[in-house]
Amino acid sequence: MDFLFSLMLFLHFLGLAVIIGTWIYTMKRPTVTAGQFWSAIVMLVSGLVLVALREMQAGFEVNHLKIAVKLIILLIVAVAAFIGMRKTTRGEPVSTGLAHSVGGMAVFNAAVAVFW
Repeated sequence: MDFLFSLMLFLHFLGLAVIIGTWIYTMKRPTVTAGQFWSAIVMLVSGLVLVALREMQAGFEVNHLKIAVKLIILLIVAVAAFIGMRKTTRGEPVSTGLAHSVGGMAVFNAAVAVFW
């Protein structure tokens, strides 16, 4: 069970790193990539598995309000990344605000995880 938890945590961090790293890499010409969308999906699935594993662990209380806030933020990231990815694949320009919302909200989600 410990290995599964560590694996899910690793995948969760890896997804976060791809979203933020791509955002920083494309800062001069903001865009959204397919990797950011799929990383958001990886974060969503691994995060839900992490919560389920913690719920099954005896003596560990999960802060459901924090999880709900993080889930809402991640859904915003995933939807924005999906819209940006769809525009990119069609050859349409991605607005600067949309591109920065994907990376900025991912950073905000990490801040909620650390400081709450």
